[in-house]
Amino acid sequence: MAVNKVIYDGQTLMDLTMDTVTADKVLSTYTFHDKSGAAVTGSCTFDADTKDADAAEAEILATKTAYVNGQKVTGSMANNGAVTGEITTKDGEYTVPVGFHDGAGKVSIAAAEKAKLIAENIKEGIDILGITGTFTGIPDKTQTKTVKPTTSEQQITPDEGFDYLASVTVQAIPYATAENPQGGQTVTIG
Repeated sequence: MAVNKVIYDGQTLMDLTMDTVTADKVLSTYTFHDKSGAAVTGSCTFDADTKDADAAEAEILATKTAYVNGQKVTGSMANNGAVTGEITTKDGEYTVPVGFHDGAGKVSIAAAEKAKLIAENIKEGIDILGITGTFTGIPDKTQTKTVKPTTSEQQITPDEGFDYLASVTVQAIPYATAENPQGGQTVTIG
């Protein structure tokens, strides 16, 4: 018979009779004595109180399980692993997909665009992404234009793909005269 209460010289040294602990409340493999004094091994497999946990399924990796607020949940977060992307334009952006990333992914400037970033293509003294330009020449894509005068001011600039205008020809203002039925002349300008 197990001992559950010890009194020595009128003083209670140990009293298990009022204990309320049960095997399901003690972690498995740990031993204790119940209120009868018998040795008991715990059977509880829980190792944490999850009542204050606030993770959502979308915040836990897909197919993985966890306990939240005492309930087992299965994650739904996508496992994107090593995601890679390229920037191909000056204003290009890469949208990082929602989900888990293993840290091995990279986003970089596209190789075709990187190849254009050489010092000889950049004006001397201008720094673009760590490359300082050395170009000192005159741009070589010239354009000539012919424009018709109007009654409004015009700004004449090179078209896209040209560096500058070599010349601009302004056409003569059209001027014509013609006899009219009233016996005079009509002058048409423009």
